[in-house]
Amino acid sequence: MKKLIDNFIKDVKLELDDEFDMNFERKSFFNEPWKDTKHTNPRGSLMMRTGMLRKSISSKISGDSIRYSSSVPYASIHNEGGTITVTRQMKKFFWAMYYKTGGAVSGSGSQRDRVMSAEQKKWKAMALMPVGKQMKIEQRQFIGDHAMVRKSIEDVFRQDTIPEMKKYFETKFKQK
Repeated sequence: MKKLIDNFIKDVKLELDDEFDMNFERKSFFNEPWKDTKHTNPRGSLMMRTGMLRKSISSKISGDSIRYSSSVPYASIHNEGGTITVTRQMKKFFWAMYYKTGGAVSGSGSQRDRVMSAEQKKWKAMALMPVGKQMKIEQRQFIGDHAMVRKSIEDVFRQDTIPEMKKYFETKFKQK
């Protein structure tokens, strides 16, 4: 019977691993679309620009439960939403990104602002934020409880575990 339960948990883990990974392709938490970002980016969706967050997700069976984790520090703020505080180091990064995207063009200030791309404007606006300002990060959940998670668990139980249980009990009763 322990083997039956272990197999069930392994099958659920595989199913949920696939479902949570698909959230990145769906750009939603199952049927709940992620909120758009304020600034569009030519490199694509916020959650898929580098693919690092998606690749960092791992799952581990621990007893009779499955634990999901990520090695990237920003995973939880995206999954749960919240606020972050602007630091001096962040401002340096924002200025560096502003200059990297071509923000240091010649011309008067008003002329430069008119020809700046949306990405340059975004980095400049972020660089001009005062240290200590709170930035709201919208929730873009990709892992967690949902009706579709419970349905997937039910489906695994019906499709895989019930037939295994029947075989298990048939062989147990035939032996006696």
